[in-house]
Amino acid sequence: MARANKVEYECSSCGSVQVKWHGRCPDCGEWNTLSERAVAAPTLERHARRVGKTTAPIRAIPLAEVDLTDAARQPIGLSELDRVLGGGVVPGSLVLVGGDPGIGKSTLMLQTLELLAQQGQTTLYISGEESAAQTRLRGERLGVGHPQLLLLAETDLTKVLAEADRAQPTTLVLDSIQTLFAPELDSAPGSMAQLREVTARILMWAKRQGVACFLIGHVTKDGQVAGPRMLEHMVDTVLYFEGEAGGLHRLLRARKNRFGSTDEIGLFAMTGRGLEPISNPSEIFLSKRPEDAAGSAVIPALQGSRPILLEVQALVHGGMPSGRRTALGLDRNRINLLTAVLERRVGLAFADHDLYLSVVGGARLNEPAADLALAAAMVSSFRNVPIAQNTVCFGEIGLAGELRPVHATENRLKEAAKLGFDRAVIPCGSEKLNIKGMHISPCKSLSDALDALFD
Repeated sequence: MARANKVEYECSSCGSVQVKWHGRCPDCGEWNTLSERAVAAPTLERHARRVGKTTAPIRAIPLAEVDLTDAARQPIGLSELDRVLGGGVVPGSLVLVGGDPGIGKSTLMLQTLELLAQQGQTTLYISGEESAAQTRLRGERLGVGHPQLLLLAETDLTKVLAEADRAQPTTLVLDSIQTLFAPELDSAPGSMAQLREVTARILMWAKRQGVACFLIGHVTKDGQVAGPRMLEHMVDTVLYFEGEAGGLHRLLRARKNRFGSTDEIGLFAMTGRGLEPISNPSEIFLSKRPEDAAGSAVIPALQGSRPILLEVQALVHGGMPSGRRTALGLDRNRINLLTAVLERRVGLAFADHDLYLSVVGGARLNEPAADLALAAAMVSSFRNVPIAQNTVCFGEIGLAGELRPVHATENRLKEAAKLGFDRAVIPCGSEKLNIKGMHISPCKSLSDALDALFD
């Protein structure tokens, strides 16, 4: 290994590198985050080892002539994971999976490799945190143990890639990316420099070999993947596994996906035999819904391509000189906008009231179609009058108080009817819809919709 002949300063917050020390990082603005590190002089041998030698001449070809035969998706067989990924795993893709400790990331990846191995594929699981015996014990508990699911307990990236070249897997899981290290770097595993170098080499290897790679990443106290933000830009897909560590249900959502939508969510139940997909999330989100409780409204929300019934709850508390706004799973700016519309167009004064809103079950609502349900929950709590249990509502609210139609109205209503809801308050423009067992009340304005909901 070459001796270091210079030093540079790396920010522990954003990962930027400076040629001289600063009290405050010039890139992210954080104080006292720059630390000195030694830098080895670059050599031709080291550069070739990092990027790989090219033996064939490189030639650009027309986009229409690119061969797509090797880029077909491979369904995993775990329906909720396939949905979030966009239909399956793409060869040569790099997927970063983050989540709190003990949430089930390793369990999800072991089950994924087992299902792919059962389809005749060779899969490889790299364990950097547990010994081979510990991983086998986990596999026996999950019923995982196919002969084509290979296991390697190693943290040296050079040895990991050498074994991967020998085994030729179609899917590779590295658990976790923070434990791997490139031996030619002097910094410790998990440092900014190591994370960048390890991820870059895995990325180049995966693209060159056409192997789908899953990287399990640690998260910080803020719930973000530990390491420089650059990691999320380098990978193709970023998945977050969420839920209470001691709870039953887990949510899988995509924050970034070059091969599909980021709006899809996957719902799993953690059992003694691992993670089981939940085929009907609406029943889960509406379970234990209080009866005749003021401040509760149900919306058939679109999560990607499928409608899911979600409960929105609001609590309006008066008597404060300056009301505060708290929202979980919702956009606070949207709440402020709806509050202003309700005050101006309906005549309800929220200025001296605290307002708390939440989406039950840990889901998130970002679409404008949730406006009517949010406004209805707020008015219900403000007036202390419940909305009928069998009613759903949705629609976008304009600043003039008008109710605007949204897309996928029919699919939303069919999902609601399937779960026993027989009344819907929606924007005008869908009068011709005929949903069996569903009474539809089309409205032009927010005032009309509130009259229909509280009649």
